[in-house]
Amino acid sequence: MSSISTRVLNELSRHRSLPILKRLKDLICEKRKFVLFMNEFCSLTYSKQQSKESPNDFKDRLIRLATKFYNSHLPGIKTVLISNDVQNREKAKADNIEAKSLKEYVLESHPELLDKLSHESCDLKSSAPIFDDHQPLSKLKSGIKSGRLFQGNFQSSRYNPFEGHVFLEDKQVFVHGKCHVNRACQDDVVAIEMLPESEWKSFYETCVEDDDDAVENEGESSEIKVPKKKRKKETKDVAPCAKVVGIIRRAWRPLCGALEKSVLKSGVSHLFKPADSRYPKVRIETRQYDELMGNRIIVVIDAWPKDSKYPFGHYTRNLGKIGEKSTENEVLLLEHDIPHQPFSDNVLNCLPKLPWVISEEERAKRMDLTGFDICSVDPPGCTDIDDALHCRQVSEGVFEVGVHIADVSHFIRPGTALDDEAKSRCTSVYLSDKRIDMVPTLLSSNLCSLREGVERFAFSVMWTLDSDANVLSTKCSKSIIKSRRAFTYAEAQMLIDDKSQQTPLAHGLRTLNMLAKNLKAKRLEQGALLLASPEIRFHVDSETHDPIEVKRKELMDTNSLVEEFMLLANISTARITFDNFAQCACLRRHPAPPPSNFDNLIKAAKLKGIDIQAGSAKELADSFTRISKKGLGKLDILLRIIATRCMMQAVYFASCFVPESDFVHYGLATPIYTHFTSPIRRYADIMVHRLLAFHIQADVSFPSMLDPKHTQNVCNTINYRHRMAQYASRASVALHTEMYFRSRKERRDAHVLMVRRNALIVLVMHYGLETPLHFPKHLDSVVFDEDEPSVTVNGHTFLMLDELEVEISVDRSDEQHPKIVLNLLSPFVEGLS
Repeated sequence: MSSISTRVLNELSRHRSLPILKRLKDLICEKRKFVLFMNEFCSLTYSKQQSKESPNDFKDRLIRLATKFYNSHLPGIKTVLISNDVQNREKAKADNIEAKSLKEYVLESHPELLDKLSHESCDLKSSAPIFDDHQPLSKLKSGIKSGRLFQGNFQSSRYNPFEGHVFLEDKQVFVHGKCHVNRACQDDVVAIEMLPESEWKSFYETCVEDDDDAVENEGESSEIKVPKKKRKKETKDVAPCAKVVGIIRRAWRPLCGALEKSVLKSGVSHLFKPADSRYPKVRIETRQYDELMGNRIIVVIDAWPKDSKYPFGHYTRNLGKIGEKSTENEVLLLEHDIPHQPFSDNVLNCLPKLPWVISEEERAKRMDLTGFDICSVDPPGCTDIDDALHCRQVSEGVFEVGVHIADVSHFIRPGTALDDEAKSRCTSVYLSDKRIDMVPTLLSSNLCSLREGVERFAFSVMWTLDSDANVLSTKCSKSIIKSRRAFTYAEAQMLIDDKSQQTPLAHGLRTLNMLAKNLKAKRLEQGALLLASPEIRFHVDSETHDPIEVKRKELMDTNSLVEEFMLLANISTARITFDNFAQCACLRRHPAPPPSNFDNLIKAAKLKGIDIQAGSAKELADSFTRISKKGLGKLDILLRIIATRCMMQAVYFASCFVPESDFVHYGLATPIYTHFTSPIRRYADIMVHRLLAFHIQADVSFPSMLDPKHTQNVCNTINYRHRMAQYASRASVALHTEMYFRSRKERRDAHVLMVRRNALIVLVMHYGLETPLHFPKHLDSVVFDEDEPSVTVNGHTFLMLDELEVEISVDRSDEQHPKIVLNLLSPFVEGLS
């Protein structure tokens, strides 16, 4: 039996050791051999802090009191106080309490756990410091207050952990090279000092295949030359640069990855390479090299002294064999902090009991729309159907259109374990081979899913529209619907196109399609952007579940039909909730990118003789309209893909914390926006549903719903979870693409998206594959021009948007780190092809 005192939990909470705190709470809640001892509320262990007693000494004394209580309360049971504080152990022994350090306890009782101890001493040091000292926190605070230093979150480059940037309020500041990064890691809160303007440079990263000495300082190999005549040119494209002088708060997290091959296999010191390329290698001590080699493992960073090239850490968990799909999926989910554990009994106990039927009392409260010709249109195989539509003509040139959304908030009540779990997950996560639901399957694929032919609860938004798609009136209500048909996009498109079909559903879909085109034309006229991102889907083997075919997703008119009415519903509900709950409405904004974000796009277009104006969303949209009229095909798509990379992240927020003038959604060209249409897979939509239900008197309020600070806190969590879900989905595509190419090689057309000092960032559009094409280190001549930008390799100059032919394969020479590689076939370049 192990005891955890409330004092320990309080200390973890006070010092923001949230991951450890959560693990301890999980141990207690899961009813294992762990108990929580409320020592501060027990008369036998309670004590007041003595005069001149430090908080740390007081904490240690309370823990000793709790241990003495156990010794007297549980005779015959050995009680051990575990502490790494030498003075605390000495005082315990003076009170006849057996006390050990954690290392002593593990060595004596559980030697198999020795590798999992945190790194207490860094013995593997070089002879001289590699990095500058971090300034103490007091000096950092005074420097920030005086304006000499600046505070921000460090964001590593995904191509190089020793380059990155820090976002300040009014600008983006770049940090180049190992010495300037000074041991900062992804998401650390750092203090930076600006470099002299003479040391500012353009941010063209080095793509690192291995974080060796090639990127010690400036992030560029000594073999890469920058022409002097270019250095003397006007430096209008340089960006502010800085160096990290201190770490205010570390954001170290458990890292998934694998051990590198070691020359001294019998030794205990080995290098661990994280799967996330934004992190450096980590040196760990383990006596299980043979068992861990070839497996994915988890490592935690403990320290990074100034005289060590790598941080030190310790091994915590073995995930399984490298290359096995289940292992790689687990790595993917852990790396992106995706909650994927089974739903607990407490959560499942909140679900309705089957068979579920609609009560007469509930029918009386809702609008009965079961007689309407309602249908859903979704991708093939969709089971979490959260939206459906209908359209009917009410008079000449006037139509009633309804968007009906699954009424998830009816089943997820505030303050329940089910609500807490949905709020923690925030979003469903869609991987290439599976879906991780935000809510249990009984809701997501059954009771809330607007399935064909069954009655379901819905939250309906209905408009009266004229034939030009002008909104004449809007009405919201809780309803009961019965979908006539669950179409796929292709099936709905066929019904629209087949003029022999004259059913009510066919007429409704054709009218919706006509109105959707008018809505879209109006949005585009206002400056809405139609950008692009390569989307693919995998066909998998029914037995092995390995990918056997890759296809680009095809878009049809019906995709746009659904999108336009979902947008209209989101805009309408955003306006209603803000008008009635100006302080606590949950909205979504898409900030305008700073002009410098478009530099690469404008340069790339200029290389092809195309002029792009990006002073506003309207100017950018008009530029792409002109490009589309020229019929440039792939070039048009490539420029839209690059434009997508220029965008800022859209975020949720509580309405009172942002000026109304900043509510604007840049990409959609609408002054106000929210999410209402997907409550099965997004918690933000549930928040909007609750406000709207309270407004129409279909439900009651509760305190946190109307609390702006609570709303903003939840929005912050949603923003993080949504971002991680996007990254996880992309990583899943990358994993399945790598699996697809394990047993094959293919020649494909490709295009240069970006040029770097030692690589080309290449897009293979057929597979949506974006990956570096590295230059071999033995090349005789590499000249990088950061102004154009271009890179000349053995006499051949590469520019953005250049067409290439490449061979795609998987390099498995390092079984620990298999990776997709590109071999340049055309143009032929000596030493590169």
